[in-house]
Amino acid sequence: MIQPGQTLENPITGERFTFRETATTTDGELLAFELGLRPGGAVPIPHVHPIQTERFEVLAGQMRFRVGFRRVLAGPGDVIEVEPGVLHGFANVGEEEARIGVEVRPALAMEEMFAEIVAMAEAGRIGNSGLPRNVLDLASLARRYDREAHAPFLGSASQRLLLAPLVFAAEHLRPPSRRLPARSALTS
Repeated sequence: MIQPGQTLENPITGERFTFRETATTTDGELLAFELGLRPGGAVPIPHVHPIQTERFEVLAGQMRFRVGFRRVLAGPGDVIEVEPGVLHGFANVGEEEARIGVEVRPALAMEEMFAEIVAMAEAGRIGNSGLPRNVLDLASLARRYDREAHAPFLGSASQRLLLAPLVFAAEHLRPPSRRLPARSALTS
């Protein structure tokens, strides 16, 4: 279980998450963390949060956000808010580490998703793109966390339908040693 003050760092993408508030401490209402992002670092793909609002406050550095079809350059003190269902992505376009205060409402299982991705990166299962190397890992991850995020231009239901054969293969046809942990195993 993630605790306030805990830091997770993705060795592949260089993302560093330092948690301020968690789903547990806010009764599921808020996940708040500081995100450190190395120069050139970016979220692996633009994505959509179907029911969450995400608020970014740039604390240091220079960031480029994509919010819907807009591109926004942001520096210290700038705030970008992304409503549910809006495609977005971001990147550090500066020459120094960027630090961003991030709030996600409601929290859902975002912190578990971050923890799982970091664990996969530490195990060598994440490629340089920041995405799982294996399509079965990607499908399984996308299915487990489709309430938190999904691919652009696909709703959660469409994504579930398209991924169903791969998720079945990931859960039933792979050897147990290559399966991703159950979502509940990450929070205990």
